[in-house]
Amino acid sequence: MHTIEPLAWYGALIGLFIAIALILKKINPVYSLFLGAILGAVIGGGNLEQTIGLLTSGTQSVMGTVIRVLAAGVLAGVMMESGAAETIAQAIVKKMGESKAILALALATMIITAVGVFIPVAVLIVAPIALSVGNKMGISKLALLLALSGGGKAGNIISPNPNTIAAANGFHLNLSDVMIAGFIPAVFGLIMTVIVASMLKNKGFRVSSDEAAAAYGTQSAKNEKTYPTLGKAIVAPAVAVILLMINPIGSIFHLSALTAFKLDAMYVLPIAGIVGLITMGQKHKVIAYTASGLEKMTATVLILIGAGAIAGLIAASDLSTQVVQLIHIMGISGTFLAPISGILMAAATASTSTGTILATGTFGHAIATIGIAPIASAVMVHTGATVIDSLPQGNYFHVTAQSMNMSIRQRMGLLPYEAMVGGTMTLVATVLYGFIL
Repeated sequence: MHTIEPLAWYGALIGLFIAIALILKKINPVYSLFLGAILGAVIGGGNLEQTIGLLTSGTQSVMGTVIRVLAAGVLAGVMMESGAAETIAQAIVKKMGESKAILALALATMIITAVGVFIPVAVLIVAPIALSVGNKMGISKLALLLALSGGGKAGNIISPNPNTIAAANGFHLNLSDVMIAGFIPAVFGLIMTVIVASMLKNKGFRVSSDEAAAAYGTQSAKNEKTYPTLGKAIVAPAVAVILLMINPIGSIFHLSALTAFKLDAMYVLPIAGIVGLITMGQKHKVIAYTASGLEKMTATVLILIGAGAIAGLIAASDLSTQVVQLIHIMGISGTFLAPISGILMAAATASTSTGTILATGTFGHAIATIGIAPIASAVMVHTGATVIDSLPQGNYFHVTAQSMNMSIRQRMGLLPYEAMVGGTMTLVATVLYGFIL
């Protein structure tokens, strides 16, 4: 029985570039990824049978991540549709007061992203509060949106969101381990957000009275809805965190009973969502809320499958071997491959989730070959994906611009400051996990 020769590395590289170029041209990301994988396989010397085989094996390899992302939709749907996320945001801003507006807005967005709400949705939830506060305090839109975006980025790397699930599964780790490992970089990200946003509060356009009135009107309309109390709103995320932390706590304190108690995000997140729903007295809306959460996860799941096809192409080629050799020849520490891959893939796709998915799928094997610990690899890739992930070819750029009534040019001015926040988290993660621990 003869062994199958790996495909040429340049085929995998060309396939990846084709996929990214098509995504930049606004072609559906899933079809872009599939087409890139097929063309890359053919260019790399594969026949039609091999091409189908690598596509099938690649997509099968991401199924574990897919089912966990779909499960996360239950918690996300409950938090977003029930008003629990908004209750938490309002409580934080009200408690901290307008004198600490920037910190309050950043912390509110960080927390509601960290409990499982998607970052664009988190920004949309807090934006009306930010506009109202910004008008009263004379804070510029630039500073306000940086507070929201930077806080969201910090929360996103410690959340049970698709990006964190992809980072965990890409390196065969527990979701809770990746969430915990991202905590210190996230704190530094929050600190950098508050510092830079405070420096920008007098720079750029201010919130007009009309915009504040419209935001206040939005808030008044929301207030007419029946929202859960803060105590009930935090039940779902609290249950999720407690259940996900059982195993890590057992490992830390060497408690065999807890260590043996294996709980997976696949059922922890739906359980937390349902418990929260019952606590809020909205169990009759279980179908509507879970359907909404599933709908919001669909795009990410499809991209995951497309990324699996590209990962199958990379796995069938000798690209990872060539990358490792190149790193050795150049004398660069292989540790930097993890954050760089996250930065490049997220920049290409303008998405933290898609960037993390592609980086783990395409460079995961090469990173593992270099000998970096899985947890270090996951955190460095994950934080790297937050550096320049908000470029104009992505949805996040436009959603956040609209939330603050900013023009494209005004929104572009925020990119360097967002990169400072993501860069800080990446630097901290790389130094901490790549060189110290």
